[in-house]
Amino acid sequence: MAADPILFQAGEWLGAASGVLAALTVAGFVARWGVRFRLVGVTSFTALLAVSCLAFAISYTPRVSVPGAVVAPVVFDNGTDLVIAAAPADLPEAAYRPSVEQVARNLRGSGRTSADGLVHVRLRRIESSDAGSGRPLVLAEAVWDLAAGSVSLVP
Repeated sequence: MAADPILFQAGEWLGAASGVLAALTVAGFVARWGVRFRLVGVTSFTALLAVSCLAFAISYTPRVSVPGAVVAPVVFDNGTDLVIAAAPADLPEAAYRPSVEQVARNLRGSGRTSADGLVHVRLRRIESSDAGSGRPLVLAEAVWDLAAGSVSLVP
């Protein structure tokens, strides 16, 4: 899905501008203008902007929003098979499963390697104990299958 159609249009316009600037640069070298080397920099930068706009417009994927979920920041990610998100202190129990599902659906899979092809996503909260320390309490868990691209909730 495209980020915004204006990115494609900007990339096309910048590409056309870099073509015109390239022609001016060639003319500058033929006519030995004093600004010919500056034109090389302006032309290459404009071409870089055109390619960047087009690449971003093609590769952008919007974030998934699951109904009933709240934003839970990822606090641990080992890059392979485990991701842990922190639940807000006032998170209602009805939002546990949608929130962990939202975190799992918004993960990016590039570079992840797992022996079984599964990534475990856990939503946790730190429960304080009497000694002044805390222990983690897992509220919900989802499993993301890298091969199938599907997310399933663990009961």
